[in-house]
Amino acid sequence: METSLYLPIKRFLEQRGFTVKGEIGGCDLVALSDDEPPVVIIGELKLSFNLELVLQAVDRAGAGDEVWLAARASARGKGREGDARFRNLCRRLGFGMLAVLPDGDVTILVAPDAPMPRKDPRRRSRLVAEHRRRQGDPAVGGGSRVPVMTAYRQQALACAAALAAGPARPRDLRPHAPDAGKILLSNVYGWFARAERGVYALTPAGHEALARWPQPPREEGAG
Repeated sequence: METSLYLPIKRFLEQRGFTVKGEIGGCDLVALSDDEPPVVIIGELKLSFNLELVLQAVDRAGAGDEVWLAARASARGKGREGDARFRNLCRRLGFGMLAVLPDGDVTILVAPDAPMPRKDPRRRSRLVAEHRRRQGDPAVGGGSRVPVMTAYRQQALACAAALAAGPARPRDLRPHAPDAGKILLSNVYGWFARAERGVYALTPAGHEALARWPQPPREEGAG
């Protein structure tokens, strides 16, 4: 699966000073530099280099400063990475190419030196905001069959964990989830129910969510 490529690419970019997180805004990975504004790198992963990977990169290009295509190195070098036409296409589009070797090492096939397409500042800002709000790196890039652990879902789970002890008001949950009021009111996942005016409780769906995504114990006196 594509997820097997995520950690090698993550290490490759982290060694170059970037903070990497997976599955952000439809991108397999997003890496930010420490600059302000940050350099935004988007990575797309496939088991082999193909046209679909290039099309994904074209779709993401306006949101980042660099786009890297990453795939496994094919046996005996007979895959698309060995095709000069494919490499030249990536050069013309301004995309980088990374090959993941069987031992997990990553080699640069094409550097993203060519000019990039026109930027999409709105989409770029959404990627940066989600990257910064998300706690840690809970989603392995390249996966598509499981719900993505977004910053919103992380806060919703924090609310659920707090409500597992009993009904509470949004203001009581804000130390754990700054957007608690909006999350409880919108109730996107069906985890919360209004017990009384301004007080919320956890639904059976919320308990199921905590069983699926266990939360760390809350510190004594928290909240």
